[in-house]
Formats: sequence, C-alpha cells, structure tokens
Amino acid sequence: MLSTITVLIAIVSILLVLVVLMQNSKGGGLDPTFGGQAQQLFGAARSTDFIEKATWVLAGLLIVLCIVAVMTVGGGDAAGTEIPLQSQ
Repeated sequence: MLSTITVLIAIVSILLVLVVLMQNSKGGGLDPTFGGQAQQLFGAARSTDFIEKATWVLAGLLIVLCIVAVMTVGGGDAAGTEIPLQSQ
C-alpha cells in the first residue's frame, strides 16, 4: 500500500513540476517555449484557467497523498514512543 502511494506521490510531483513550468512567470498564460499551439487550441484565457486549475488540483492531490502516506506509516500509539529492540 505504501509503495503504491509513494509511486503516486512521485507521479503527481512530476506532473506538478511540469504544469508549473508551463506557466508564464509574469502570469501571461502558457509559455511559448512549450508550444504556442495550446493557446490556439484552448484560447489564451482558457489555457491560463486550465493550467491554474491543474496546478491547484495537483497541489491538493499531493497534499492528500502525503497525509495518507503519513497515516499509513504512523501506526504507533503516540509521537515519541520508542520501539523496543529485539533480542536475539
């Protein structure tokens, strides 16, 4: 279960990086270095809205996946409890 969540976190993180890189640093929409055809396909306003929504969705998904991963791993009673060493 944890390995699946870890892979999902990695995929979402890579997608989030790509979506953020597609944004223009001045807030002008899709950066032309990644292809201006997207502006023709979506329109200038729609591409900005789509990329902004994708950024928020991916960021929220990343937060939720990280919380689920912590809840999966953190099966202890309380923070700071020590795990006894096994004797051989």
